[in-house]
Amino acid sequence: MLAAISHPFTRNKPLTDLPPIFRKSYAAFLFDMDGTLLSSIAAAERVWSTWARSHGIDVEKFLPTMHGVRAEDTIRKQNLAGIDVAKEVAWVMQAEIDDVDGVMAIDGIIEFLNALPQDRWSIVTSATKELAAARLAAAGIAVPKHIVTAEDVTRGKPAPDCFLLAAERLGVKASDCLVFEDAPAGIAAAEAAGADVMVITATHGHPMDTPHATTGDYVGITISTSDNGQLTVERRVG
Repeated sequence: MLAAISHPFTRNKPLTDLPPIFRKSYAAFLFDMDGTLLSSIAAAERVWSTWARSHGIDVEKFLPTMHGVRAEDTIRKQNLAGIDVAKEVAWVMQAEIDDVDGVMAIDGIIEFLNALPQDRWSIVTSATKELAAARLAAAGIAVPKHIVTAEDVTRGKPAPDCFLLAAERLGVKASDCLVFEDAPAGIAAAEAAGADVMVITATHGHPMDTPHATTGDYVGITISTSDNGQLTVERRVG
């Protein structure tokens, strides 16, 4: 378990005070998408608010429950009588694809990703492949060589399947990976997969109680790659 830290990383902290992930190397990095690579919270909440109201669901209570999990799982969890789940999912997915207004990259992420070898990282998202492509394009992030989407697993987050699959596709163990996540379901999935976790707090409205290292964005951190391809997170100097 990583040491608790209640503040983002700063450039002037001595190495000995930084979380353990700064003193470890990893076979690969696995990134959630929404809230981790990009901010889509406004667009997602517009769509899901419309959907919830159409079914008489309390929007204020509902919205905090839909982040970080697959649309199908969110809809099924409402236990609505007489609905066609597939049709409801299709409506939500199309509405989200059509509404990417305000979707933007988290500060520093494009430079951070560009520093990674293509075969050493993957996106692992609860979004569908089509929605992921739409949001990444809106944020100015290229679709990577490796990506795991909602269609690739039977069980979505908080089950570990998506992270285990991403690691397998990269030819590494999930326990040798560092996962970048923002939502409780994704963090739980990463923990269950045996990976270390860095929590991205860029879209958090309130502080998160977490034992994992946290950072608001990617501006203060960078990457080094060893001769054997191992990745290390480092604080940015200067």
